[in-house]
Amino acid sequence: MRALLQRIARAPGGRRGKWAVLAAWLIVAVALGPLAGKLGDVEDTGPNAFLPHGAESARVNTELEKFRTDTVMPVVVVYTGAGAREAADADRAALDRFTAAGQRITGPVPSDDGEALMTVVPLDAEDEVTDTVDALRDIAGANAPPGTDVEVGGPAASLTDSVAVFDSLDVTLMIATVLVVTVLLLITYRSPVLWLFPLLSVGFAAVLTQASTYLLAKHASLPVDPQSAGVLMVLVFGVGTDYALLLIARYREELHRHEDRHRAMRTALTRSGPAVLASAGTIAVGLACLALADVNSSRSLGLVGAVGVVCAFLAMVTVLPALLVLAGRWVFWPFVPRFGTPARGERTVWARVGSAVARRPRWSWLMSVAVTGVLALSAAGISLGLTQSEMFQDKPGSVVAQERISEHFPSGASDPAQIVTRTAAAGEVRTAAAGVDGVARVEPGGDRTPDGSLTTLSVVLEDAPDSDAAKDTVDALRTAVHGVDGADALVGGTTAESLDTARAADRDLTTVVPVVLLVVLAVLIGLLRALVAPVLLLATVVVSYLAALGASNLLFEHVLGYAGVDWSIPLMGFVFLVALGIDYNIFLMHRVREETARLGVTRGVLEGLTSTGGVITSAGVVLAATFAVFAGLPLVTMAQMGVLVGIGVLLDTFLVRTVMVPALALDLGRRFWWPGRLFREAPRPDGDGGTGPGRTGEAAKPVAGRTA
Repeated sequence: MRALLQRIARAPGGRRGKWAVLAAWLIVAVALGPLAGKLGDVEDTGPNAFLPHGAESARVNTELEKFRTDTVMPVVVVYTGAGAREAADADRAALDRFTAAGQRITGPVPSDDGEALMTVVPLDAEDEVTDTVDALRDIAGANAPPGTDVEVGGPAASLTDSVAVFDSLDVTLMIATVLVVTVLLLITYRSPVLWLFPLLSVGFAAVLTQASTYLLAKHASLPVDPQSAGVLMVLVFGVGTDYALLLIARYREELHRHEDRHRAMRTALTRSGPAVLASAGTIAVGLACLALADVNSSRSLGLVGAVGVVCAFLAMVTVLPALLVLAGRWVFWPFVPRFGTPARGERTVWARVGSAVARRPRWSWLMSVAVTGVLALSAAGISLGLTQSEMFQDKPGSVVAQERISEHFPSGASDPAQIVTRTAAAGEVRTAAAGVDGVARVEPGGDRTPDGSLTTLSVVLEDAPDSDAAKDTVDALRTAVHGVDGADALVGGTTAESLDTARAADRDLTTVVPVVLLVVLAVLIGLLRALVAPVLLLATVVVSYLAALGASNLLFEHVLGYAGVDWSIPLMGFVFLVALGIDYNIFLMHRVREETARLGVTRGVLEGLTSTGGVITSAGVVLAATFAVFAGLPLVTMAQMGVLVGIGVLLDTFLVRTVMVPALALDLGRRFWWPGRLFREAPRPDGDGGTGPGRTGEAAKPVAGRTA
């Protein structure tokens, strides 16, 4: 591995190689730049983009495409208040021009309590539905009498509100992420110039990522949806900046030892390369494990994220070193590393932390486990599942309209369940559906495919489409219609989609989690060449994830006021936090292993902690801050993921990697490295005999002059 990395390092760290690397990246940026702007063209915004692969509700959506070329998507206008009838009658003629060809407006239909009216406008789904809904909203209720409330909802309005969120997602995330990373890099480096180099390198990575994702989606069926496309850039900026911090820190250290900056960069790449490669490989493979998930949006996020991590890795180990070597030492101004001077002082804050942990290592890791354990207890009471009205930070018009409908009509009137059945058995299916408890009515008539073989039936449920009671009704409805011989009936619609997604999320959690753990364990074993250390490191990350989930749940419930946690969050959070959390353990333990071979167990652990403390802390803060950008988004699911990942990364940075892992390594001594070479070798003469300061009562001083 080292020989391979030495050969690779010759390119960006070479006198001629740096020019070749920069020329290659400029060619890539110019050639792929136009493709990067086309990522939105391949995003899947269809009805199955966020559904489980092969679920019954997804099959219904596929079957519905057979029925007509002019598919219909309804919008529902709800009128309440004293002037409801006057407003509804006045709007009817204006709304009529929005109806799809061959369709008619339904209503205004009065509610049973006489306090509301509902008009259903069937829109042509082949048109720009979101533009049509926006125009319809401008007209509906424009001349309503005072005291009259008019809300526009239904499936078309829900789609419009969701698209509005994702339309602003990419721009909002990009601007916020760039600002956060820029500020943190300025604080970290305290240089007016150096911060530009990581940001410029991440820019190259972003172009390569978006272009690669576009090409893979277009020609290799890579699933891309608006959510994964939005998360992609945050992940690239966060991970890319982490790698930049690690490489720049090691390069700065080598500049103190080598007068030739080219040699310093080659040494930095060779020594830090294995950790960066193992980190990128772990995150990419961990995210790629989401390909095993049933939920299409989870699969998309995992696979797209893996592409982003690989592109970020390639940019950070090629274009960033080439830019730094080309610029020279002055980029570190005003703190320029001078050849022959010490890389840092004898007693840094991380040296003091290491000494404190080393004095009582067993007590340190036991207390760390206790803290994370207490936080993890809060995860036991987590409430999973969000209704449509709870998915947004601020209620959009479609959610308010649904609340009005639920108050005055059968809650499912605006969004009925859909049954697709063979026409020959449609009558029996209708009878079976009407007899199910929780069904308000089965609408008369029904559409047929052009060949007449299939028929659709609309079933109005008594309860709100996203309620638990409605989901129970869908279960009973499926049981009833599946029992009709020869009908091949399928039940879909919003309620069925929510039910299928929740169940698939449970299956995905039990399927993907073990695979991710095995993959990460294999990477750690290969990197550290031991068994005990990888198992313990993996255990610390799992404990950290549970603590982050518990702490996040406390924030969601008592501070942010969320009604629950989206079904996708536990799995998404686990994959991201295990992959990203093990990232910092890899940076730390790769350096600890290097120093242990040179200095012995105790001094090796302390030197590894001291030398990596600053850079890993900076990297953790940057990554947590980039994901925290999600917390300000209008979509609750995105906000929850950002909060969970941000808290988890901070726990890994300041508690797990700083206290728990070093304390375990010190307490176990050479046994931590069983059965590898560091376990078998005779103890170094550092005074600990391989047993650690917890046994001897003394903490070894870190060695100055070596940094990450």
